Amino acid sequence: MATRKIRVMGEECLTKVCREVTEMNERNRILVEDMLDTMYEAEGVGLAAPQVGVLKRIVVIDVGEGPIILVNPKVIETSGEQTGQEGCLSVPGKSGEVTRPNYAKVEAFDIDMNPIVVEGEELLARALLHEIDHLDGHLYVEKVVGTLKDVNYDEDEE
Repeated sequence: MATRKIRVMGEECLTKVCREVTEMNERNRILVEDMLDTMYEAEGVGLAAPQVGVLKRIVVIDVGEGPIILVNPKVIETSGEQTGQEGCLSVPGKSGEVTRPNYAKVEAFDIDMNPIVVEGEELLARALLHEIDHLDGHLYVEKVVGTLKDVNYDEDEE
């Protein structure tokens, strides 16, 4: 399909509450495909519709186990705690330490509007909660302990 422009912190669309999707029409299917293309092109693990300027409750995630498409996701259970570095395609070049639940259970619809439940721990839990926050107009920077750090992509990992 196509990649779309990723909106960055400060743009109004990232502060709005998104509306629920009532049907999976061709326009929404194209949006999902474009979101996946955009996420992969940007080397992210998740992307929410408002990050491409669309105020709909749709997120895509891939933590290395294949794409997860969630329409109208709702967090129904969380437990535990994890603290780690978190970044966001809408806050390029920055990361910060964020504490989130270590487990998350989410109800949603798949791309065919069939009800699904997705459960995840660690990175998947973090991605689920991070992307769903976007649908309610929140960025991870609101949860950062301390200050944001610059990410240097040129450094070799030790």
